[in-house]
Amino acid sequence: QVQLVESGGGLAQAGGSLRLSCAATGMIFSITGMGWHRQAPGKQRELVAIISSGGTTTYADSVKGRFTISRDNAKNTVYLQMNSLKAEDTAVYYCNSRGPYFHWGQGTQVTVSS
Repeated sequence: QVQLVESGGGLAQAGGSLRLSCAATGMIFSITGMGWHRQAPGKQRELVAIISSGGTTTYADSVKGRFTISRDNAKNTVYLQMNSLKAEDTAVYYCNSRGPYFHWGQGTQVTVSS
């Protein structure tokens, strides 16, 4: 079965950086689009970034220029490099696989202090 395991969350100061990782199993990773979403308390889950199987990336306006999504097919892993963090980036971040497989990770907490 498909499993996505996030890691790398934690506490960062405003202006700091974190790198999230998502390790995927149970799928043909190389043909699978991957993404990151986040959900802050009291808010809807929102798209952060997407990377296609071919490496094409899409970002939410709120993170453009600060976050970078990447993938390493040899490691079946997708990353989210988060720089210039802001307090409003505080949320649970979820890794997800897209077509042809659709699945969600458990999420990892990111907290940014002012």
